[in-house]
Amino acid sequence: MATMNRDQIIMKTFNDFKNYPYGFARSGDFSIRESELLAKHGSLIAALMSGELEPESAEEQSLLAVARGEKAADTAVEKAWSKYQARINRPKVGSMYGRSRYTDDAFEVSVSDDDDLVVED
Repeated sequence: MATMNRDQIIMKTFNDFKNYPYGFARSGDFSIRESELLAKHGSLIAALMSGELEPESAEEQSLLAVARGEKAADTAVEKAWSKYQARINRPKVGSMYGRSRYTDDAFEVSVSDDDDLVVED
């Protein structure tokens, strides 16, 4: 597999098909401006995070620090990336068909030595 240079990574549109299969704009999580910023700058930030690229400017160092959680977001790009990270790392909700945390302790069922079923209120 050929490696991409810096210009190719910067020009590549960022997509997260795992978490946002229909795109950022259609998710309802991001505004139009935020989804545009993520699509435009997300590939660069992801490459900086993975270590594929080294930051060359103060802006890129700031982006990397925000992405790592070392400083608060100041610019619109940093805020959009922070929001994206918060959305993909939020706890998942349970399925209505999955296991339930609800337990009904109103009745206790026990089996005696003579194998009779005893139900207590």
